[in-house]
Amino acid sequence: MPRPPRPALGAAIALALLAPAPPAQAAPDRWVVDGPSSLSAQVALDPADGTVTFAATRDGRQVLAPAPVGLRTTRADLTRGLRPIGRRDRVVTERYAMTTGKRLQRSSRMTESTLSFQDEHGERLDLVVRVAADGVAYRYSTPGPVTVTGEASAFALPPDAPAWLLPYNAWYEANRVRTTAAATGEFGYPSLFRVGQDHVLLTESDVDGRYSGSRLRHTEGSPLHEVVLADQRITSPGPLRTPWRTAIIGDPATLGESTLVDDLAPPAKFTDTSWIAPGKVAWSWLSEHSSPGDFERQKQYVDFAARNGWQYTLVDEGWSAQWVPELIRYARARGVQILLWFRWTDLDTPEERDSVLPQVKQWGARGVKLDFMESDSQARYQWYDAVLAKTAELRLMVNFHGSTIPHGLARTWPHVMTMEAVRGAENYPPAANNPVQFFTRNVAGSMDYTPVSLEVGNREASIAHEVALPVVYESGWTHFADKPEAYQRHPRALRYLNQLPTTWDRTEVLTGDPDTHAVVARRNADRWFIGGISAGEARTLRAPLNFLDGGRWLVEVIRDDPAHTRGDVQRDTHLLHPWQTLTVDVRANGGFAAIACRHHPGLHTCDQPIPQVPTTSLTVTPQQVVDAPKGTTVEITGEFTLTGDARATNVVLTTTPPQGWQVDGPPVRRHLLRQGENISGKWTVRVAEHSPTGNIDLPVHAEFDLPGQDRVHVEQAVRVFVPPPAPTGTPYLSDLPFTNETNGWGPVERDLSNGETNSGDGNPLTIGAVVYPKGIGTHAPSELSVYLGGQCTTFTAAIGLDDETTSPGSVSFQVLGDDRPLHDSGVLRGRGPARPIQVDTTGVRLLTLRVTDGGDGRNFDHADWADARLSCT
Repeated sequence: MPRPPRPALGAAIALALLAPAPPAQAAPDRWVVDGPSSLSAQVALDPADGTVTFAATRDGRQVLAPAPVGLRTTRADLTRGLRPIGRRDRVVTERYAMTTGKRLQRSSRMTESTLSFQDEHGERLDLVVRVAADGVAYRYSTPGPVTVTGEASAFALPPDAPAWLLPYNAWYEANRVRTTAAATGEFGYPSLFRVGQDHVLLTESDVDGRYSGSRLRHTEGSPLHEVVLADQRITSPGPLRTPWRTAIIGDPATLGESTLVDDLAPPAKFTDTSWIAPGKVAWSWLSEHSSPGDFERQKQYVDFAARNGWQYTLVDEGWSAQWVPELIRYARARGVQILLWFRWTDLDTPEERDSVLPQVKQWGARGVKLDFMESDSQARYQWYDAVLAKTAELRLMVNFHGSTIPHGLARTWPHVMTMEAVRGAENYPPAANNPVQFFTRNVAGSMDYTPVSLEVGNREASIAHEVALPVVYESGWTHFADKPEAYQRHPRALRYLNQLPTTWDRTEVLTGDPDTHAVVARRNADRWFIGGISAGEARTLRAPLNFLDGGRWLVEVIRDDPAHTRGDVQRDTHLLHPWQTLTVDVRANGGFAAIACRHHPGLHTCDQPIPQVPTTSLTVTPQQVVDAPKGTTVEITGEFTLTGDARATNVVLTTTPPQGWQVDGPPVRRHLLRQGENISGKWTVRVAEHSPTGNIDLPVHAEFDLPGQDRVHVEQAVRVFVPPPAPTGTPYLSDLPFTNETNGWGPVERDLSNGETNSGDGNPLTIGAVVYPKGIGTHAPSELSVYLGGQCTTFTAAIGLDDETTSPGSVSFQVLGDDRPLHDSGVLRGRGPARPIQVDTTGVRLLTLRVTDGGDGRNFDHADWADARLSCT
């Protein structure tokens, strides 16, 4: 379906208005900061020991009891011995736009007081307090360079207060526990408590590489939940501003609709968001783990996405650089964009970010999923800063998986589409945990839960419950959990999913409780989508429709088929008014979904057509690989034909060479192209003198417009091989450039065993207890190629499984010359001495070394090409 137009982000409009001086108070050691509605924060100084506390009330009811605040540094203990030296007040009003979230257009108003303190040595600490309609927050500020060793920050809650807590780990994927504030341990954000009739959700905002993340710790008998930093020392080279210690306070609807975490975050780092596009994602890893390594299967996911109007396909762990560029071309010609998975360690150095990410961009991928960060340390947040700056520069969108929680990151970096930090579908969570996620984790920002598991997973939640999740759970990219065939076996469920957007103009919490259910309505343009989920026994879910404007509304309801436990959903149609309540009886762990649009005579459905990209043909020449040394030229042609039934406008056919290469010949343009018509072009391309060597794709592409859709990109490539110098003498292969390489676990290693997933983390090559100083360490399946240029006569090596694994694997070693088999070891199993091989390579242009998994999977398949070398003229 076409994406709704998004406003340009623009710079946030911030007005800092000086507030009137507060009225005189009974004592100079107590300060009150009143918010724009019913919330108020209280700060108090104990004159006896100079300690400071923070508390909060709602409608006069105490929600947060006084709890200590303060900062410890290597220079001073700013948690005691403090005296007040001043107060500044202002009102902060901001209007800003988002690319994701509960509302695209935001407006916030907060009262702010900065309370300044000094210790006896003149060391200064500013406590900055903000109060909004939906919560309170505070942070610390100090002048000059400083090293923080801890905070006194804590929150005081009644021990009998009901609590929904997350046992802490740095990837936030534990099951949330229903307990009380008396529970002991360390807990991750957001942490939810109910104090009397009020709910309080504790979290943090504006965390980046200037500081570290934190968690809550509660010890037995203590009245406090203490803020514990991830690092023992945090260094700030200049003036320090800590993250906001944040409490969202109100009823369940306040939690679900709150934007306080984003409101407290810094404005966007850039203003042009025209390239950012949230959307629905076909994703294969959960339903079939090995599929990301299967080119043909990924094409099937692309085809499914194209048929159903899903904007993306994510290729998860296991993809190969050998075929991903072709998959991207295949997908873009069908109106589908490709996202690629990376382990964070693939990008943990500036050199990797400066080489890998531009390559991804050159291939044509639109974004990346970055995984396994699993740390709240300052160093890891500095990595977040660096990778976000680089992806923004390259206009690549981002999904953080295995990550921390959102801290307003999507406001500051609008290309962050979603983050995991939840026990999502890939961990087979119990259905009882689903409502509470809406009132906790998803409050903080987009949540990559990967919903709608129809056939994969534990199948506790009903089909209608699953279909409702992408409405209840907000995520700028929604990665659907199941395979195409599962959705096709539930066509009415698929029909609803195909209509769903992933961006919202407004969010309304209709009813809900963290333990039992959540019913949410979200508007996109002129249609409302309603989702209701429940946990536990069968019940009736109610959706008051007073959020709708006046008049009659067509409401189409998706509910479970009472006759089939896992069958397709039913679809009911109602004409309702805003003063009515939609009621739906749901089964145990059930739910419902709905779509509502204003009714007019003749309207029978709220569904909108799913645009399809017409078929096209693009032929390029030459079609075989072309050898082109540096400084030489290549003649290429392209012919583009619109074969499908459509009219394409603003058609452009051209080539985009690598950086430094020169093109002779202009783009070919046509204002209108009808079915069966074509355009063609011819160009002369000169290879740059400083071009990298190896296989390089020279893309030829056509772009055109269709009504109501994004611009379509159709591409093919001429494969050019820029040869390195041919080897001479008797070189080791590990000292020569590889023209390509793939590996089943981490990178190919030179003069080391495969080791783990990082470059250089292997051990000395060891086969049968013999250590080899030179060679190549791989993990099946692997393949690498070396250019010989017909100059080498013999390849020799000692092959075998490396001793470093705890259990023996099984592999086959294969040597190919110009794709022709030269040697096959057969399956080698277990540990033992190396097997020497000698292979005739006379006349071979390109030597390829391949390792297969022996037919029983890749576990323990660490394969060594020890002492691998050539004899060349």
